[in-house]
Amino acid sequence: MTQADPQAVDDVKGVAGNHRNHGDDAGAVRARIWALLEQVCDPEIPVISLPDLGVVRDVRHGDAGWEVVITPTYSGCPAMTQMADDIVAAMNAAGLSVQVRTQLAPAWCTDWMSAAGRRKLREYGIAPPVARVGAVGAGEGAGASPLSASERVLRFLPRATTPDRVPCPRCGAQETVQVAQFGSTACKAQYRCLACREPFDYFKPL
Repeated sequence: MTQADPQAVDDVKGVAGNHRNHGDDAGAVRARIWALLEQVCDPEIPVISLPDLGVVRDVRHGDAGWEVVITPTYSGCPAMTQMADDIVAAMNAAGLSVQVRTQLAPAWCTDWMSAAGRRKLREYGIAPPVARVGAVGAGEGAGASPLSASERVLRFLPRATTPDRVPCPRCGAQETVQVAQFGSTACKAQYRCLACREPFDYFKPL
């Protein structure tokens, strides 16, 4: 589990206490929950937070209390259970009780990944997905909101007949080739750079 930042934990405890006493700080508590979520990373890629990955769709308060809504990167992703457990653990450490809800529609896509998340992937040695759709949805940091109805438009794209032209995350060269359709996990492909000769994972676009 990714450990929450101690200062962020102390801040959330204080805000949560005010919320219980006065009942008028729901917006502040929501913002602090988003801040804590920034400390919770993908268990398979520990350098990218769940909001930067785009799987956190909403933070809301309902009749049962606070809820964090997540969308799986793909059906059957084995990391989703661990993500939910890490979210609950991080909130409990901050003195908050939340429930994690899974939302399947609209389906997650790599366009929801934030610019910061793509940069972190590249610095970690994983080539970020080549953008195929210009729009980027929620998940670009604390306070992000779910997609509006107008943003939930399905875009049908022709299936690529050749692998994406993927820049090498190590040297930046464009001369790369796909070695295998699957890399260290099902959501990645394995590539090799023809310039520096180094292998690397490529986060496949969806």
